[in-house]
Order: sequence, then C-alpha cells, then structure tokens
Amino acid sequence: MSITITDRALLRLLQLSSASLPVGGYAFSQGLEFAIEAGWVRNLKETREWLSLQLHDALAQVDCAILLRCLHALEKAGIAQLHYWNQYALACRETRELRLTDTATGSALIRLLRQLGIDPQIQTEEVSFVAAFAVAAHHWQIPEEAAALGLVWSWLENQVAAATKLVPLGQTLAQQLIGEIQHEVPAAIARARQLQDWELGAGLPALAIASARHETQYTRLFRS
Repeated sequence: MSITITDRALLRLLQLSSASLPVGGYAFSQGLEFAIEAGWVRNLKETREWLSLQLHDALAQVDCAILLRCLHALEKAGIAQLHYWNQYALACRETRELRLTDTATGSALIRLLRQLGIDPQIQTEEVSFVAAFAVAAHHWQIPEEAAALGLVWSWLENQVAAATKLVPLGQTLAQQLIGEIQHEVPAAIARARQLQDWELGAGLPALAIASARHETQYTRLFRS
C-alpha cells in the first residue's frame, strides 16, 4: 500500500486515530472480556487469532468498506448516501453492546467535531463511529487509504489495551501483538476496497455470543 499525504493531513490523522481522542473507545472490550473469562482467549497466540479474525472478517467486511463509501458520499455531497451507510453500519452490529460501542463513540466524536467548529453533516440521533470518522477525515482532507489505516489503528490499539489488562499481557507482549497484527492490515484494507455493496456484512458467532454474554457478566472492567 502506497499513500501520499500532506504533513497537515498526517498530523490530523494521528489526532483522529489517537487513543487520547475523547470518544471513550477504551471503555469497551467488544466481547473480549467475556472471551477471556470463558477461556476462549488465554495467551498471546489466542489473542492474536481473536483479533486477526475480527480484522479480516469484520473490520474489512464492514467498517473499512463502509468508511470508504461514506467518504465517497461526502466527496459527492451525497448526504442521503452518507445517512444510508451510517444506518447500514449500525444494522451490522449483532448485539446491543456492539451497537452501543458504535453509537457511543460515534456520538462522542460528532460532539467533538461540533466543538471544533466542524459541520458533522449527519442529522440523526444514532451515529456510527465509522460515519463520524469519515466526516472528520473528509473535513481534514485525509486520503481514504490513510483514513482506513487510522480507523483500524484506533480499533487495534483499544483492543490490545483491553487484552493487556485482561489476559493479561505485559507491555512488551502487547507491542509484539500490535506489530504482528499490523502486517495484516494492508491486506484487510485491500479486501475492503474490492467488496461490492451486496458483499458487505460479517458473521462471527463467537464474537456475537461473547458480546451478548458480556452484557450480563458478573464482574466487568469494561462497559456494556
């Protein structure tokens, strides 16, 4: 993957994909907390497998693919299409918790954009983080390939941070995990670019079960 980006856009991308962005992504484990309690994920290898599967069969199939479509809609002033893909992203969330993760972080990003004087474009109560991310990327003129990388990085950093606390992983193993998953990201984004509209969607039963069970898990560090 080769990306051309201006210094200003690169700095904005780093800001948008940073863990310090006040959207609350760190508060959600997206089913990982239950998967660890159930013994499905117990070590570095199994954490890598859990995240790799999500990257290729969920992030690429839904989030990255919809991000690209939201960016195309914004480029063509297709606000109706932006609303359509926002609703599509929300419809792909298989549990109440996964939908809450998406809408809580999406709404937080929209509020932040308004406070920064940026028109959020989307006029609806429930906003997917993917659509809000696209609005910010479009406003700051971040190329679509770079925006997709930033979106995946935001997800990966939060998930590895959760795994660091829950598995637990040490800081060195966490960095090793990030490095290993990084190698798979370009292929996942390339896959997202090739998808036709009718191919969008994900089906990860274990992730859906873990997320649903986390909603009633007796002890939790992460929000549900």
